[in-house]
Amino acid sequence: MSDASYTAPSKETEASLGDYFALLKPRVMSLVIFTAFVGMLAAPASVHPVVGFASILFIAIGAGASGALNMWWDADIDMIMKRTVKRPIPAGKVQAGEALYLGAALSGMAVMMLALSANLLAAGLLAFTIFFYAVVYTMWLKRSTPQNIVIGGAAGAFPPLIGWVVATGSMSIEGWLMFALIFIWTPPHFWALALFMRSDYDDAGIPMLTVTHGRPSTRRHILAYTVVLFALAVGTGFTSIGGPIYLVAALVLNTLFLKGAYDIWNRDEVASEVDDYAVERKFFKLSLLYLFLHFGAILAEALLRPWGLGGW
Repeated sequence: MSDASYTAPSKETEASLGDYFALLKPRVMSLVIFTAFVGMLAAPASVHPVVGFASILFIAIGAGASGALNMWWDADIDMIMKRTVKRPIPAGKVQAGEALYLGAALSGMAVMMLALSANLLAAGLLAFTIFFYAVVYTMWLKRSTPQNIVIGGAAGAFPPLIGWVVATGSMSIEGWLMFALIFIWTPPHFWALALFMRSDYDDAGIPMLTVTHGRPSTRRHILAYTVVLFALAVGTGFTSIGGPIYLVAALVLNTLFLKGAYDIWNRDEVASEVDDYAVERKFFKLSLLYLFLHFGAILAEALLRPWGLGGW
């Protein structure tokens, strides 16, 4: 483990299947499944339904494996943070070693099976994604730099690109644009969370931007990234994966998102504490819908395109 003083909690009860499933971070996995599925369908190539189903399944397993490895390494700080204290390892339901073995086994299986069901490039990208999240982000960036979530956000941005590669066997600008949407979205999403989680990251010694540079700087960063995200998201509407449906959705969503970021920037800590960070919480909830609706619009364009109704 990362902290020599860490003591694993005793197992209070026998672990259930649900406890092991929780190690896979099912909420994160659901986003991975959806964005990878959209990336695959948005690609200009057809995929056999069996190949498509198998590929999404193995991408999901790879994402779950990353989550288990993350929980194994972060067990010491998960015991400290209110947001994570009920996870299976700090709750004493699963031992850290079990999470390590599960994550390692699922990683190997997911990569090998994706290579067999799809292609080697897709499998290579999945392997790199698991390595990036479990090693580069979790073991290195997370505890060493306030840019942890900026660089580490790449791990969550790869699934639509992997889905695209499953379908085409190659990478292209459209796949990278979907990657960029998630990559630029990730920092303001997590920084908003950091603002209203208050002392969690301080207590755990995580150098989140709120801890190292202060909350006013974090608010400025949220606004700056949101401005870049606005340009990227709307610009994507004029590419081959965009179209009128996506463009309308992007304009509405990014106007709301930019307004929320401006409201956060225009606040101070006194005002935020008075209403229990209501503006920051609202922005965070909007950020969850933001990504789902953007990729939902890309999916709608892809499904309608064969009928001559989607795209430009």
